Formats: sequence, structure tokens, C-alpha cells
Amino acid sequence: MDLSNKIAVLTGAAGGIGSVIAQQLEKAGAKVYAIDMMQPPHGTWKKTDVGSFDESDRCVEEILKEASRIDILINNAGITRDAVIWKMNESAWDDVMRINLKGAFNLIHHISPTMRHQNAGRIINITSINGMRGKFGQSNYAASKAGLIALTKSVARELAKHQVTVNAIAPGLIGTPMVEKMPPESLKQSVQEICLGHPGKPEDIAYAVLFLSSEWARHITGETLRVDGGQYM
Repeated sequence: MDLSNKIAVLTGAAGGIGSVIAQQLEKAGAKVYAIDMMQPPHGTWKKTDVGSFDESDRCVEEILKEASRIDILINNAGITRDAVIWKMNESAWDDVMRINLKGAFNLIHHISPTMRHQNAGRIINITSINGMRGKFGQSNYAASKAGLIALTKSVARELAKHQVTVNAIAPGLIGTPMVEKMPPESLKQSVQEICLGHPGKPEDIAYAVLFLSSEWARHITGETLRVDGGQYM
């Protein structure tokens, strides 16, 4: 996959999935601006709170001063604050919505004018199969990811005439350090849901990002691609 000379902006770049996405984008030739509060292992780090409208704006302005354009945006930043609904406090709800959904809105809002002017661009939102099916103890997370799917479809319609494609990727269980810390019984139950019989790897998500970022996906927009080994059908 050749993304030579493409400028990519990636949020959540320091995490288990985000760091591999950044690595694979660089291998494909892209220049990666890696947004996270923690320093990521790959890409040019831009320390930014994506949940802040103003911080996101300043970050995008800084990138545009350095690169003059943005070809690819990947909204990967996400957090969890799990609890059943009757035990979930307001901050647990608000924190998840602020990063997972508002964070994506902020970056799309600030970057879309540049892509409209370029008459080209790729926006990829990392959602979750739990945004499609719901998940016990994750009403906030599932709602934020379901909202991200709806945001994807709406923005795909709004930017289509400017030849900007907007798609989502819905991972299932992916083998990251966070997943490896799950209680053994919970992990076993989740793996049993997967038709292929094992969790995916961060590279599986990265490869889907590369595809949707490429010319091979130029006629795909408004779609949500499940990368879950058949965990949810």
C-alpha cells in the first residue's frame, strides 16, 4: 500500500492500536502527526486534549503551518469508564462522550474545511462492535461508539461532493495490553464469541486503515467495516 507523501493525522496514537496504525502508516510512506496526551512511539507527537475544541483547533492550525495540507484523519482516541447504568456517575458518562464522540467531532470540524478546499481527503473513525450490539456495563462506551457510526454516515453525506470519503472501522476483541489485563474468565468468554477462535491483532486494524486511506477505497464512503473475526454477526 503506497501512501507516499500523504499527511495523516492520528488521534489516540500512543495506545496499543494507535501506535501500530502510526507505524504502518509510516511504513506505507505517510507523514504521521500523532495526537495523544502521552508520547507515542511513532509519528510527530502533538500533545493535545482532543476533547477540547480550542486545543484541537490550535493543534490543527499548527499541523497546517508545518505541512500545508491534511490528506488523512484517523479518529482513534477512546477511553472506557465501565459501570452498570445505575452505578454509573455523571463524570463517567461525560468523560467517555467527551473523548470518544466529541473528540472526533472536534477534529473533523477543524480539518474538514482543508479537505473541502483540497477536494480530496480520507476520514476514518475507529468505532467498536459494541456500538453496534451494546455491551453490559458499557452503556456510555457503546453509546459513544454508536454515535460515531451515525457521525460517520452524516459527515460522509456532507463531504461527498468534495470527494472526501468518511468511513468507520469497528474492531472486535483485539490483543492489546489492555485486553491482556482482562480477568481470565471474561477474556475466555469474549474469545468464545469469535468465529475464528482468537482475538485480532492491532495490525488487523492498521491494515484496514491503510486500505480505507488508499486509492483502492476511493468509491467507498459512509461504511462501517467490522474487523472482528466474526465476533458479531
